Amino acid sequence: MGKAAIFLAEGFEEIEALTVVDICRRCGIDIDVVSIAEEVQVVSSHSVTVTADKTFSQAEFDTYDMLILPGGMPGTKNLEAHEPLMKQIDAFYARGRYIAAICAAPSIFGHRGILKGRNACSYPSFESHLEGASVTEGPVEISDHVITSRGMGTAIDFGLAVAGVLGTPEKAEEIAKAIVYKQ
Repeated sequence: MGKAAIFLAEGFEEIEALTVVDICRRCGIDIDVVSIAEEVQVVSSHSVTVTADKTFSQAEFDTYDMLILPGGMPGTKNLEAHEPLMKQIDAFYARGRYIAAICAAPSIFGHRGILKGRNACSYPSFESHLEGASVTEGPVEISDHVITSRGMGTAIDFGLAVAGVLGTPEKAEEIAKAIVYKQ
């Protein structure tokens, strides 16, 4: 079983973040909710306060198999402006370790040149930021070790894709059935 970290910045989209956490934990996957600030309380784009498991300085990056970025505004911009997180994204990508993003957040990968020659998807108004990608309208795209998804409406698909990679596709399918999700 793999281990992941999902990063929260002020203005994150709560459904995109918490759906992934919920599905991973139902699958028995260890996932840390990490605030990029030095406080564990993070306010979402819809004024929901979420308590992260740890702060960025407490994250142990060598223990993670995947880094996950939820969308939301201004959350996506705040994630992209956090240079220590961007250094970790670049390092994970360079080492062939998994990175994943949903909604507006795949634009971060596009800006960093990560999507060149890959299939990728994002929230429709951010597709122009998927620089070098073959843009699709699929709910989720897995291209080698890069996972992208379109938005709140695809959060379950995204969570199941992440769980299928970190755990097993069979366990992800079992959880999909348990939550009465039809793909």
